[in-house]
Amino acid sequence: MTFSLTILGSSSALPTSKRFPTAHLLNVNERFFLIDCGEGTQIQLRRFRTRMGRINRIFISHMHGDHIFGLFGLLSSYQLLGRTADLHIHGPGELNELIGFYKKNFAQAGDFRIIVHAVSHRRAQVIFEDERVEVTAFPLRHRVPTSGYLFREKPAELNVRKDALDMYKPLIEQVVAIKKGEDLILSDGSVVPNEDLTLPPWKTRSYAYCTDTVYDPAIVEIIKDVDLLYHEATFSDNDKELAAATLHSTAGQAAEIARMAGAQKLLLGHFSSRYKDLDVLLKQAAAVFPESYLVNDGDSFEVERKRELRP
Repeated sequence: MTFSLTILGSSSALPTSKRFPTAHLLNVNERFFLIDCGEGTQIQLRRFRTRMGRINRIFISHMHGDHIFGLFGLLSSYQLLGRTADLHIHGPGELNELIGFYKKNFAQAGDFRIIVHAVSHRRAQVIFEDERVEVTAFPLRHRVPTSGYLFREKPAELNVRKDALDMYKPLIEQVVAIKKGEDLILSDGSVVPNEDLTLPPWKTRSYAYCTDTVYDPAIVEIIKDVDLLYHEATFSDNDKELAAATLHSTAGQAAEIARMAGAQKLLLGHFSSRYKDLDVLLKQAAAVFPESYLVNDGDSFEVERKRELRP
């Protein structure tokens, strides 16, 4: 059961010869989610051997070009490839106008449906869920309405131990109840605790995406104990005033958010092109939060599946 993130673009507004603008691809148990769609995203999807057709939901953080300029190219390629499946795009309400322009000027009759879901940037809210994953949008503080996204795996059913099946021989409906956490009541009325019948549950895995935001401790409670935290680090700590003026964060500030949230791993990205050597950003972050990593286009990060520890 996979939970992995691929970095498609790691630069900020100005792309470089090695870094495309922001875009991430998250695989949650074979559900593929595209998060932001900077210029050239479809090129990066091909470059890193991702089947574009498996993406059915796109999440846009805000309406700045380096996060949306790749949409028209991606939609056009879907059209040329003969896509028929619906495509859902979540993001600011202004996306309706942008996608409306695309449909009016570039879409053709019989094309796949593009469904826009407006996301409020004023409060945290669940905006999508299925049987495997739940997605929460939450407000970030930037120059335009901006949302972060938290992807959290849903708990899986418990696995019944084979030796317990052999010993107690439960009925099918009892097995179903055991998988949902219920105890087993035997014919004599005695009770076998669920923990004696099942393996420890799998830990749920999570990923939080926090791009284009000033340092904002208000998000800490929302992303508490997240496994993978991506937080923008546009500037060095030496440029705190510039970060505050442009409503961006420094590497050290991103690390402080990760420390307060109890994150397992911090991924730093959205780097300003002014920095030719990014090691200084990593050193500043690692001084606050040792599990800090600079991301590069093409990097992949997987959260391993682990079982809970029972007392």
